[in-house]
Amino acid sequence: MEMLGGEGVGKQCRTADIMADAAYAVLSRPKDYTGHFLVDEDVLKETGVQDFQQGNAARLNRPPPRIAPSSSGPIESTFDAIRGVLNEDVVKVTQGVYQFDLSGEHGGVWFLDLKSGSGSAGRGQPSAKADVVMTMDSNDFSKMFAGQLKPTMAFMSGKLRIKGDMTLAIKLEKLMSRMAKAKL
Repeated sequence: MEMLGGEGVGKQCRTADIMADAAYAVLSRPKDYTGHFLVDEDVLKETGVQDFQQGNAARLNRPPPRIAPSSSGPIESTFDAIRGVLNEDVVKVTQGVYQFDLSGEHGGVWFLDLKSGSGSAGRGQPSAKADVVMTMDSNDFSKMFAGQLKPTMAFMSGKLRIKGDMTLAIKLEKLMSRMAKAKL
């Protein structure tokens, strides 16, 4: 980029990830959606993306932010990170309530409400009936939200059991990939 724009222009540029995410969103639309002038940032805002700093090339030279584990364990840390990406746009796009029945070392029941307000997440039963109930080991849950275990592979290998609306389960996978990019 410096050859085209001069020294320091790289700080103003985006990485290819932003363009790839925008291209995926556009190519996922119906075939008759043609002839529109689209801007990558606008397309991604429509899908619920709020943090565009992760696609900033200047950010590549800095170490990724680390989320310190809380005293309540890795699941609470994961839900702290989830709460950090919740907003009204994510709720509007998703419209689902998720329940996680976790077993193992850090087992328990957790929820993610992406149906009301600007969303909520935490320990316990959801206030509304869950549209999707996911059952898995707590360690696999942490790996999945950190991007170390793909939800599709977890489901296919039997590590993840899903009851309810599969379409909503797939929408949650998109949120997980966004969190993994933010280096959970």
